[in-house]
Amino acid sequence: MMPPRALTPSGIVLVDKPAGPTSFDIVAAVRRRTGARTGHAGTLDPFATGLLLLLSGAATRLQPRFVGLPKRYRTAVDLTKRTSTGDPEGEVEDEHEAPDETALDEALEELRGVVELPVPAASAVKIEGTRAYALHRRGIAVEMPVRKMHVHELRLESYRDGIAELELLVSSGTYVRSLADALSGHCTALRRTEIGPFHVDEADPERIIPPDEALARLA
Repeated sequence: MMPPRALTPSGIVLVDKPAGPTSFDIVAAVRRRTGARTGHAGTLDPFATGLLLLLSGAATRLQPRFVGLPKRYRTAVDLTKRTSTGDPEGEVEDEHEAPDETALDEALEELRGVVELPVPAASAVKIEGTRAYALHRRGIAVEMPVRKMHVHELRLESYRDGIAELELLVSSGTYVRSLADALSGHCTALRRTEIGPFHVDEADPERIIPPDEALARLA
């Protein structure tokens, strides 16, 4: 059995997560490969893809330096349906006509800057000590907390047949699914392309970036 608290190798691992596995599945796979304690600087939903920033060995103590970095996403939002989870895995709660592009532009403008939106029901936020997603799976309805989110950039890349392709740069702790729900839609695809200065194109689960090199990029 691998030592659970091994401090080497130490550094940052960038992984391009595929759709399907949880972020914790990816963390566990890296831990098995390296034998070192492994943490993360933010998860992705199972349906989502893209950049995960993992911390290995002694570098796990640096988590606070990386967890608050801004994040860039690309997402496809179906504006004809809202779901219970804000993604394809939830139950459809209502169906409606998609807005025209002018109405969509106005709705997007309302979401730029600082917004306060409810956290999705299927999230890792704790409600009285229990993860919200666990309560959701058991069919327990709870009032989700409202969180302040900062949308630095929000661009409409394309809009066709009720599907809006968006690119956005947001603060840590922002739920793209909450933004989709605020548009009366749900995310059908979500990809994280950047975390601070780190880009998904440089992801390589076999490479461990030395802590000093990773920290220098935050300056």
